Amino acid sequence: MNSKQKKTLLRILVTAGIFAVLLALELTGPLKRLPEWLRFALYFAPYLLIGYDVILRAVRNIRYGNVFEEHFLMSIATLAAFALGALGDGEYPEALTVMLLYQVGELFQSCAVGRSRRSITEMMELVPEFANLERDGGIETVEPEAVHPGDEIVVRPGEKIPLDGIVVDGESFVDTSALTGESVPRRVRIGQSVVSGCINGDAVLKIRVTKEYEDSTVSKVLELVENASSRKARIENFITRFARYYTPVVTVCAVLLGVLLPLLAHVSWMDGVRRACNFLIVSCPCALVISVPLGFFGGIGAASKIGVLVKGSNYLEAAAGITTLVMDKTGTLTRGVFEVTDIIPAEGVTEKELLKAAAHGECFSTHPIARSVKEAYDGVIDASAAVDASEIPGRGISVTYLGKPLLLGNEALMAEAGVRFERCIQAGTVVYAALDGKYLGCIVISDAVKDGAGQAIDDLKRSGVEVVMLTGDRRPAAEAAAKELGIERVFPELLPADKVSEVETIIADSRGGRVGFVGDGINDAPVLMRSDVGFAMGSLGSDAAIEAADIVLMDDEIRKIPATIRIAKKTIGIVRSNVAFALGVKLLILILSALGFASMWAAVFGDVGVAVLCILNSMRALSVKKQY
Repeated sequence: MNSKQKKTLLRILVTAGIFAVLLALELTGPLKRLPEWLRFALYFAPYLLIGYDVILRAVRNIRYGNVFEEHFLMSIATLAAFALGALGDGEYPEALTVMLLYQVGELFQSCAVGRSRRSITEMMELVPEFANLERDGGIETVEPEAVHPGDEIVVRPGEKIPLDGIVVDGESFVDTSALTGESVPRRVRIGQSVVSGCINGDAVLKIRVTKEYEDSTVSKVLELVENASSRKARIENFITRFARYYTPVVTVCAVLLGVLLPLLAHVSWMDGVRRACNFLIVSCPCALVISVPLGFFGGIGAASKIGVLVKGSNYLEAAAGITTLVMDKTGTLTRGVFEVTDIIPAEGVTEKELLKAAAHGECFSTHPIARSVKEAYDGVIDASAAVDASEIPGRGISVTYLGKPLLLGNEALMAEAGVRFERCIQAGTVVYAALDGKYLGCIVISDAVKDGAGQAIDDLKRSGVEVVMLTGDRRPAAEAAAKELGIERVFPELLPADKVSEVETIIADSRGGRVGFVGDGINDAPVLMRSDVGFAMGSLGSDAAIEAADIVLMDDEIRKIPATIRIAKKTIGIVRSNVAFALGVKLLILILSALGFASMWAAVFGDVGVAVLCILNSMRALSVKKQY
């Protein structure tokens, strides 16, 4: 509890104590024998103690033109009840109880919102307070903003890594749980990258900074968290608009009820005003206005607990409606760790000659496939032997090797160059090679399916989500991976532009259902942005992923995707049940109040009771079972 909540709790306890004494005196008789003005004062004093801030806020809102809101309704209804008491009704306890329970509900609501907010803003603890900058042979403690790319910082055991960078000295375990939701630390060594917001474990690390603080991972994540509440779901926007018109309407209805009933029916003026007061109390829309955004906040908080960042409640709402999930293959369903599994030379060419030419041709490339070819070659690569390297988009690369043109790529590249080659039917990524127009052979490179990918696909299917695979890989490799994972629809051999068009076709055929796309957030950025909901996988430190995606998974645990969809569906179910329950109960009590069958106690339940029950229901969105 913060200081404001503690003060409110103290006022509630003091008022409740005074009220208990007054009620005891009321029931035993002494209070009823007092003059009416003194009895009024004894009840009105604790009323002001517990409700002065509500009245002041109502007056302040009226000054700014915001008349019809819950503080106004509550103030008018309770003050009118006291006025009725002064005129002979005598039921002061009801008016005091209404304000007391309203404040109890407000405190409960404040604590609930605070808990939901903490589940997200715990990430604010990622913010590094300082950086140990190495300068002139010494260590200087500075603000993270004062460190620039190229500077070297020292991170001691137990300290937060303040900026993104590369380890240049030391070896240690790094706790990434605050970002990824995973408790198992990972070991980092010289040459490996680290990101801000993680906690260094058991040894000193020296890190060369690669990004300014404002471009670092922790800064991007915090910006994402802070902006999440500004992107509202459709149902939230509906409730906001609904309350804007609903409150003035019920206020006018209450006034008409208090005036017309005595004129048109056999109802006393006092009874008409009492019914109008009940009508005003129960009409407060706080149950809807608070519980709906609180439910979404809880859902976003639950996702953050498992290392998933949702950019706004609108994306959580969209994720709940996903009927088709399109997935990239490499790096999403597979590990993205390529290994040469077969070398098939052409007639008259040895395996070593083929691998040597391919390794030299790929010597300037950092692509995972290129790295696997270079790692498979056990000889020394002479970079000077390969010059004029150029990439052919969607086809492969061209390079001059030993003075002759060398082509490395797919079947389309060989066909365009007029090279006669033997088509490889093995599963995997195939790199064909041709030197000076002569076919040298092909190299087969395979990428293993991720652990847990099959379970994730099964979970999605059980949730009623169809999974589709898009990939630039050859058909045999794509179909082999799809068969292993149990994916029925697969679209292989696609260029990046083809992926966008395929997703557009799937969206057109979805018949109103939502289409999600899962990719690495870099090569797949156009598709991530085109889909209804874009999931970025393994995005720890990836600026492109955070920018392009709607939902960001801070590691590459694919089983978090069905978990996120379950959270989204649970959240939407909670929100809808709150709306239905609140509107149903309020409508019933409004009708009973107008007919004179509901007392002020029923009105209190219709306002405070319904709000508390809806808030309790919304808090369920925070709970999440780790089922991966």
